[in-house]
Amino acid sequence: ANTIGGMLAKITTPTPYYFHCYTTILLLLLLLLSNYDKSTAMRIVLQRVKSASVRVEDTTISSIGPGVMALVGLHEQDTEENLAECCKKLLASKLWPNENGGQWRHGVKQKKYEVLCVSQFTLYGTLSKKNQPDYKLAMKAIPAEALYTTFLSLLRENYEAEKILDGQFGAMMDVELINDGPVTLVIDSVPKGLLLDDGGLVAVEDSVVDDGKE
Repeated sequence: ANTIGGMLAKITTPTPYYFHCYTTILLLLLLLLSNYDKSTAMRIVLQRVKSASVRVEDTTISSIGPGVMALVGLHEQDTEENLAECCKKLLASKLWPNENGGQWRHGVKQKKYEVLCVSQFTLYGTLSKKNQPDYKLAMKAIPAEALYTTFLSLLRENYEAEKILDGQFGAMMDVELINDGPVTLVIDSVPKGLLLDDGGLVAVEDSVVDDGKE
């Protein structure tokens, strides 16, 4: 009597109705699971830093003081919509206390700090059965470089251009940083109309807009 079957047996509504409902729910779940690897697209790893720098062939090409180091990974199905979403989140992320000591109140724009971006296709790496890295989910180099350049342009358009620095796309880089805290966050963009909630996907009607005021 305590089994699910026993509980369903007590329902007086005709079985076909419930069968139809269960079938619909099952199909929706299967649809979500089949697209799970596409549920998060562009990925950024943010690190609050005291300083950071990038060297290529023993030459320092970019360096910042206090601010954000952002490792930027592009998914094979990313679009400019994903870029815009991640740009907004990166610049709005509240990683510092305010002047009154309240934690997690100010973002990089409010602190007037710098941002150092480094392209990082390995963020979409997975391990094969032989424990070898597989990067098939990462966007191919040519389209990725174009989107990465667009992402940098978006950051510069929405902040002070001279405060947005980057490494060298496709190069072997030596990246050094002093993580302040340490504080490290992962930003994943999600499809329009969906929101990540406790590890799952839920539908939302309107996006939440943070005006950054505090």
